[in-house]
Amino acid sequence: MHTVAVLLVEPVIGFDATIAPTCFGKADDEDGNPLYEVVTCSVTGDPVQSTNGYAIAPESDASVLARADTVVIPGTKCPPARASGELPDDLREALTLIRPGTRLVSICTGAFILAAAGLLDGRPVTTHWQAGADLHRLHPTVTLIDHVLYVDDGDILTSAGVASGIDLCLHIIRGDHGTAAAARVARYCVLPPAREGTHPQFVDRPVPARGEGSTAAARRWATENPAENLSVDRLARQSEMSVRTFNRRFREETGQTPGVWVQRLRLDHARELLERSDLSIDAVAERSGLGSSSSLRVHLRRDTGMPPAMYRRAFGRSVTGNVSRASGRSKR
Repeated sequence: MHTVAVLLVEPVIGFDATIAPTCFGKADDEDGNPLYEVVTCSVTGDPVQSTNGYAIAPESDASVLARADTVVIPGTKCPPARASGELPDDLREALTLIRPGTRLVSICTGAFILAAAGLLDGRPVTTHWQAGADLHRLHPTVTLIDHVLYVDDGDILTSAGVASGIDLCLHIIRGDHGTAAAARVARYCVLPPAREGTHPQFVDRPVPARGEGSTAAARRWATENPAENLSVDRLARQSEMSVRTFNRRFREETGQTPGVWVQRLRLDHARELLERSDLSIDAVAERSGLGSSSSLRVHLRRDTGMPPAMYRRAFGRSVTGNVSRASGRSKR
């Protein structure tokens, strides 16, 4: 079983510390079998103080890092890492236990730990929008991508602050085990389908002002009818708005253009049909609104690196325990 080690670095951000254990711990196949072994750890195995006024007792010391397939580092206010870009000696030594090729994941300011260990040099990364300037100042060789939810760079994945760590974990589960597995976790967490990594960390007007309309009804209708004509004109009519107003309101509420949002909706629907049905590739393309098998092939290969038939073999309902290419491609 794929082992996920969650390394708690004191003082750990309490919310961040719970994200990976919750998401990966609730990931299972259609028969209810767990897809990951999740182990929380600290350098010594002793309880770790959080920033929220309580301590967390991990299950293991750092020795679990030596057998982990994925290592997750939640957000932390570790003084030397955040102030001077350095690591305590015992933490630096613990990180050397991680095997080459292990998938590394940071949530929020956990990126400061990976950067201080020299693991993010030359890599595209993100972190909480309030901490980005400090990360870049301390580690100028890191390629900081501001204002996105998460960055997937193969064997190293980084997320922005707080709830974006959930988006990243769902993204990883979706890549490892398919859309259906990630959707089950999202339902448990009472969340909508995961946001894309390029979604902004925040939008200026997430809630319409009093008296203004919302695009929520149009988005709900589109989700239920992906094969319909989902042009901006049609969606604007669903919202009883002008096209200009609809475009502006849509971006304010979602951080995306209608076209980008619709393309993601249709591709996710196609992936779910490939995983959970025996429909032909042509039928999947038609029902998801992508039109043709060639169009589906182009978009799916761009999104997952696989054509439809290969994706179905990897993530179809009769197949469990798959691990994605993300955990196998190493740049280190």
